[in-house]
Amino acid sequence: MKSTLPLLLKTDFPAINRKALQILQVNLGYLCNQSCEHCHVNAGPNRTELMDKETIDLVLKVLDKHRVELLDLTGGAPEMNPHFRYLVVRARERGVTVMDRCNLTILSEPGHEDLAEFLARHQVQVTASMPCYSPANVDKQRGQGVFDRSISGLQALNRLGYGIEGSGLELNLVYNPLGPNLPPPQAALEADYKRELKSHFNIDFTRLFTITNMPIQRFGAVLLSQGQFEGYMQLLKGAYRPENLETVMCRSLFSVDYQGYLYDCDFNQMLQLPAVSGTGDRSHLRELLTRDELNCPIRVADHCYGCTAGQGSSCGGALEGSVSAPTSEAIIEFHPS
Repeated sequence: MKSTLPLLLKTDFPAINRKALQILQVNLGYLCNQSCEHCHVNAGPNRTELMDKETIDLVLKVLDKHRVELLDLTGGAPEMNPHFRYLVVRARERGVTVMDRCNLTILSEPGHEDLAEFLARHQVQVTASMPCYSPANVDKQRGQGVFDRSISGLQALNRLGYGIEGSGLELNLVYNPLGPNLPPPQAALEADYKRELKSHFNIDFTRLFTITNMPIQRFGAVLLSQGQFEGYMQLLKGAYRPENLETVMCRSLFSVDYQGYLYDCDFNQMLQLPAVSGTGDRSHLRELLTRDELNCPIRVADHCYGCTAGQGSSCGGALEGSVSAPTSEAIIEFHPS
């Protein structure tokens, strides 16, 4: 798979300064039960990289030392890490909010049939990938039959109270465009999702996050193979909004890989652009145990335009206060088959 990294490193993206650490985003490994076309992690069933218990215990020690507001668990399918439940229980015992980035189909995988009940019992926020409310679009991006399994997963979560107002169980959905386009305005698309999913499947959810596809890993390789990489970069740069620099996720977040090394964001992790210490070495979780903060510069490259284009994009969706940009992508309406 051809890498886009050499094309991204030469950049004129502005420098960004770090703020206080609020979110620790931990990648528990690249093993996944799916192989999605848009996946910037290049995760899949054949990946073997998984965070071990020793590193997970370091994560817990960092939670003890720093006032981390949110432990964001991602992958791959983070639930496939054998220590996933141990980490969730220990973090919740510390009063830390835990988010599980769930692909929904994991809820029906053998050995995970009680996963939804476990998440509800420990009041874990669920953020679930749902790239469209159209079966054809979802299956095209994520694989045949994924839409039906995702709907079943959402219905199971609803039965436990997830996404139901007043339950305290937060269920957020994530939208990624199908191709090299910017996401539509988040608020309007959320209204469409709520109407369609409620009407056809009686599904409720809390919020919709729209996330711009990053020109890296599997999606970046597709862009290169189809001759669309330069055009997509021009789209991102043309929609750049400097006001989005104030709220990009890297200013208050560290991304942690399965070995415990630190990155300024999940995308830098996938490009192997580690956060560097004052000595120029790549930083590790252990440094967060001995220092109150890491004053390392945030590493930027051309893919950073993906987070600052139009309404902006982060792991929590569009950036607050940003103005939506137009998109050329049409949303395909759901038609029951």
